[in-house]
Amino acid sequence: MNKEWQAQLPLEHIIDITQVSGGDVNEAFKVRTEDGYYFLLVQRNRSEEFYEAEIAGLKALEDANVTAPKVVGYGQINQDAYLLLDYLEEGRQGSQKELGRLVAKMHSVYEPNGKFGFDLPYHGRDISFENGWKHSWIEIFVYQRLDQLRNEIVNRGLWTKEELIIYDRVRQIIIENLENHTSKPSLLHGDLWAGNYMFLSNGEPALFDPSPLYGDREFDLGATKVFGGFTQAFYDAYNEALPLSKGADQRIKYYELYLLMVHLVKFGSMYAGSVNRTMLDILE
Repeated sequence: MNKEWQAQLPLEHIIDITQVSGGDVNEAFKVRTEDGYYFLLVQRNRSEEFYEAEIAGLKALEDANVTAPKVVGYGQINQDAYLLLDYLEEGRQGSQKELGRLVAKMHSVYEPNGKFGFDLPYHGRDISFENGWKHSWIEIFVYQRLDQLRNEIVNRGLWTKEELIIYDRVRQIIIENLENHTSKPSLLHGDLWAGNYMFLSNGEPALFDPSPLYGDREFDLGATKVFGGFTQAFYDAYNEALPLSKGADQRIKYYELYLLMVHLVKFGSMYAGSVNRTMLDILE
């Protein structure tokens, strides 16, 4: 990152900028200034609109009294979008029970008009989703998410005709079960895998990198199941604070399938086996 680019950041007295791990979507940097540290995300050759949904999600978390980074600034420098956040100091350990309670607190915030969706779309590097407000969760999850992923997978030649037939059978089961499930539009993180939470230096849990929408809270719980990083203490504390309804274990598999399909689109055939196994599990 050159000095001319750095000079346009809304910070004074920058000492150095060090690249750090920031997931597979953004370039990420730790910025050291005379006044302290900041966290910088950069998306090359994208407009500042790329970060608008994440900024809105961080604001929603703040309004819900959920610990998350605060936005310091955002914009565009030389055709690159950037998002500047305050820096949260990570600790070595924390309580999974407190993390479960924190997620339950977030899910206890409901969209006041009873609709599902969000004011802004989701923008990813490989796929984007519309979040337009709907009266039905099925419209958001199945029609605007799963079906779009199906189309992307087919266009990339990653499914055979037989796998597409299996998906259609799974899709019908999902629709039938969700029609018989009472969903309330909770505030969702939208990408709640283990890489998007941390424990601070004082042990307090925090969430970051949201892909926000209002939807069925089991959507977030499905994401927690795919790659691990959440213990039984997390689920017990969550269920104590905000009990799940009958059939949750089966429905959570639908959201595991969703995240695996996202990864099939992003990373290719290395996720084909996991997607197929999950579809067959739903059919059992």
